[in-house]
Order: sequence, then structure tokens, then C-alpha cells
Amino acid sequence: MTELLLEDPAPVAPDMPSESECCESGCERCVWTVYQESKLEYERLYAAWLERHPEARPGL
Repeated sequence: MTELLLEDPAPVAPDMPSESECCESGCERCVWTVYQESKLEYERLYAAWLERHPEARPGL
């Protein structure tokens, strides 16, 4: 299992921006918008990764 995970590592979640990174001027590409888009892409990639590595699924 470890070899497979090293060859195909899990995607890394994006870092949440700090409150001070937003200028609160209503930018079209606000750091929060970029973060949300990155988070959705991460969730898509992580779900696909879990499909390839069901043994890594967190226990419920």
C-alpha cells in the first residue's frame, strides 16, 4: 500500500486565506473566490484519488 501511495500521493488541500488577505473592495478574483474554486478542485481530485485508493478511506 505504501508504494502505491508514494507513486500516487493524495492531493493537498489549499490553504485558507487569512482575513487580512481580502481587501474587501469586491474584486472579481477575490482571494475567497479563488480559495473556493481551489477547494472545489481539491475535493474533486481527492474523491478521484480515493476511488483509486479505497484502502485510504477514513473510517466512519
